Amino acid sequence: MRRGPIRVRVSKDGAAIATAPQAVGAAGTAVSVAAPEAPAKRDYVTVNAPLTGIFYRSPSPQADAFIQIGSDIAKGDVIGLIEAMKLFNEIRATAGGKVRRILIESGQLVRAQQPIVELE
Repeated sequence: MRRGPIRVRVSKDGAAIATAPQAVGAAGTAVSVAAPEAPAKRDYVTVNAPLTGIFYRSPSPQADAFIQIGSDIAKGDVIGLIEAMKLFNEIRATAGGKVRRILIESGQLVRAQQPIVELE
């Protein structure tokens, strides 16, 4: 299908192929316009859940969270609790660094090996 300078092709197996829009040069010839290059993706270290259960960021609803975005943590620090089979298990950091993102909110189900925290 073609609409103006954009052309989209969809294949039967679900893979889509997009082509760059074409600009018209001064002499009327088509000139390919490249899309802006995405910034290089940085891989961040994550702390993953060791078991499946309900994740809690603090030891009780009235208490402060174990960690916040921007907190510096060391390997072995408690970052939260996971309730599994009526038992609360402390979750300890498997790496140290500065907390970039907290990927799971308190009270959410977390699966084994699912990332909980992203570190810089």
